[in-house]
Amino acid sequence: MKLKEITNVLEEYAPLALQESYDNAGLLTGSPDREVGKVLITLDVTNEVMDEAIQQKCEMIIAHHPLIFKPLKRLTGDDETQQLIIKAIKNDIALYAVHTNMDNVINGVNGILAKKLGLKNTRILAVREDGLKKLVTFCPDDYAAKVREAIFSAGAGHIGNYDSCSYNLKGEGTFRGLEGTNPFVGKKGELHIEKEIRIETIVPDHKLNAVIQAMLEAHPYEEVAYDIYPLDNKNENTGAGIIGEPEAETEEKEFLEKVKNVLKANIIRHTSFIGKKVKKVAICGGSGSFLIQQAFLSGADIFITADIKYHDFFGYEGKMVIADAGHYETEQFTKELIYSILKEKFPNFALLISEVNTNPVRIL
Repeated sequence: MKLKEITNVLEEYAPLALQESYDNAGLLTGSPDREVGKVLITLDVTNEVMDEAIQQKCEMIIAHHPLIFKPLKRLTGDDETQQLIIKAIKNDIALYAVHTNMDNVINGVNGILAKKLGLKNTRILAVREDGLKKLVTFCPDDYAAKVREAIFSAGAGHIGNYDSCSYNLKGEGTFRGLEGTNPFVGKKGELHIEKEIRIETIVPDHKLNAVIQAMLEAHPYEEVAYDIYPLDNKNENTGAGIIGEPEAETEEKEFLEKVKNVLKANIIRHTSFIGKKVKKVAICGGSGSFLIQQAFLSGADIFITADIKYHDFFGYEGKMVIADAGHYETEQFTKELIYSILKEKFPNFALLISEVNTNPVRIL
């Protein structure tokens, strides 16, 4: 199949528009139109992973962390990143990254981590500030169902755990086709009154163009009237981190021992135990110290993340346990997630999860 068929599935699940401004997710090397027969999925692109892809005759590597992160001014092989890029190009291996865009969807990196830890009643910890528009359009009564179906299929109408949400109001529209028009109803040059349905729905910013295109294709009118309103509402399904409840209330030490076992972590750095039951847990796979305060304000008893600096452990003594379980450890299930997303769409396609442990951290 074509490479772009694979990336389209991933970008439908975790749109590139959701990546952070500093990130570089997406296709890094290779043509979207090239044929791909086998894909290797990894957390990081290393020499060992590249050799594995070559040995397995893979035409594409999908990684969580982008190999090309900082801007490149030259490609001379002066460092490992450049050497790996050259090696990929020489062996005709496309490189693709699905990074913070996968962090920022509720069923992404943190969603699978929450599932592995047995958290229930989960929601986004820090919901994105931007993200929603209201779309309003008008169409003949007989075509309302077709237009609604089209815009819902393109991604409109999601509110929390509900889909196909819209408000519909009957009314009358007036218009007169001028010279050069070919009205769907009425006669050119004559004022026409048509019984119409006003359809209102909600659309995420990153899906707005696709929804509008779907609406235009399904709508019978030659010129489609529609309005787009900015909203202060937040998209509850996008943002950083997740907060939820453990399967059962446990002691803090017992819960962290479970985390250590599930993640197969060699060590977990944490603040002092407070001595209360764990009823609410906040998590953020990878570097999540920027969410410590949000975790506390959300009522978390424990916040689990990685890459916490010494001074970030201060300030919440006796209030919340802060735990650093490791960057690789908290993101390792992303490989499994990417595999499952693609396998569901392409059950007979050759997908491999890398057997290389790319964790660069060792414990003496």
